[in-house]
Amino acid sequence: MSTVENLGDFKALDPFFRIIEEGVAGLADGEHFFDMVAEDAVFEYVITVPGYPRRVEGRAAVAELYRPYGDMFVLDRCYDLAVHHDQQTGVVVLEYASDGRAVATGAPYGNRYISVLTIRDRKIVHWRDYLDPLVVFDAVGWPTQADR
Repeated sequence: MSTVENLGDFKALDPFFRIIEEGVAGLADGEHFFDMVAEDAVFEYVITVPGYPRRVEGRAAVAELYRPYGDMFVLDRCYDLAVHHDQQTGVVVLEYASDGRAVATGAPYGNRYISVLTIRDRKIVHWRDYLDPLVVFDAVGWPTQADR
């Protein structure tokens, strides 16, 4: 049983969960992404979009941040995983890409990410995330043509 309830709420993120699980296989314990995240983990979104938090503390808060993701985007796949692991510091850098669609516009959505994780005691304790916000804006139609 997962540490987060109602995993069906996160179906739109399944490809993301699977690629992260693959990237930390053998380094972090847990059956699901959320199980691999420490209860008091800190997530930082360094390059993000307006209205999205820059910092979230705790597994439960991250889950609640991700729960409505499917209202905005649905991922079809994540791919091109590259894993860079520093065994001395426990830092893992994951590079990956996604393909999917924006729910409101139906527009294709694809992005590239870099996630920098710190793993201690076989749990993710810190996460720094980077993505291309312009790709997000284009997919959701922000700003609209009338705004330009």
